[in-house]
Amino acid sequence: MSEIILEVTDLDKKYKKVHALGGISFQVERGQIFGILGPNGSGKTTTLAILLGILKANKGAFSWFRNGTESVNRKRIGALLETPNFYPYLNAIDNLKIVAKIKEISDPMPAIESALAKVGLSDRAKSKFRTYSLGMKQRLAIGAALLSDPEVLVLDEPTNGLDPMGIVDVRRIILGLKEEGKTIVIASHILDEMEKICTDVIIMRKGKVIREGKLKDIIQDKEHVFIRSSELAKIRELLGTDLLRVVNEQDSLMEFTSNLSSHEINKKLASAHIYCEEIFVKKQSLEQSFLSHIEA
Repeated sequence: MSEIILEVTDLDKKYKKVHALGGISFQVERGQIFGILGPNGSGKTTTLAILLGILKANKGAFSWFRNGTESVNRKRIGALLETPNFYPYLNAIDNLKIVAKIKEISDPMPAIESALAKVGLSDRAKSKFRTYSLGMKQRLAIGAALLSDPEVLVLDEPTNGLDPMGIVDVRRIILGLKEEGKTIVIASHILDEMEKICTDVIIMRKGKVIREGKLKDIIQDKEHVFIRSSELAKIRELLGTDLLRVVNEQDSLMEFTSNLSSHEINKKLASAHIYCEEIFVKKQSLEQSFLSHIEA
């Protein structure tokens, strides 16, 4: 049986007239890369802030490591919630020494050297922070979160604003940390990147969880069927309620989701003497699944 690292139950948060979270519940298991997905304003950052003790929920509960909300839990968690904030005139080592002092790490240099190696900044350890690119600054911030060698890493939009190479660098770091056995919780709206790294996700909208599960199950929820035919109107009529949603229709090509498999559709069309120039399927991407739930 998998070990539960985080359990969230009916978490609710209100800001005066804004209902930021409406009773959300989910679980994170050891070793997962767990994505919290949603558009801006869906409650992702509020959720992380509550889980890290920065905000208080109005109702509900959460528990880290089956140990409730005890402050000792924080020593087992590394977090990056804001834009990297280091002293621009100090180098990476000196900046991390300050972080290590705040974290009460008694022998900081081994931890600093290990963290810089993990985020690929060993060769720039003595460069001033102000000389770093945006991607390097973000990697240094992840390194700071890793100083105490936490079991869990919590990241809020870790690739936001980065160029393609910076995004790849952060991806490699996250996947490398998973290989070490760490559990990672990420809030993001960059769906293409989350599809590359997450094992499990929840999709949030207006403060509620509207879908959760294994990433592979969510993106394989419904295959998209493509039919090229001059008789699309007859096909729509024939499929009836088995045609769930027309995603796109242009000229003689229709993309749709259905209760039926492509084999069953083809068989049904053949029995009605409706023949297609082309029929094929594609598994939907995380973005397509996300939009289908958000727009539902």
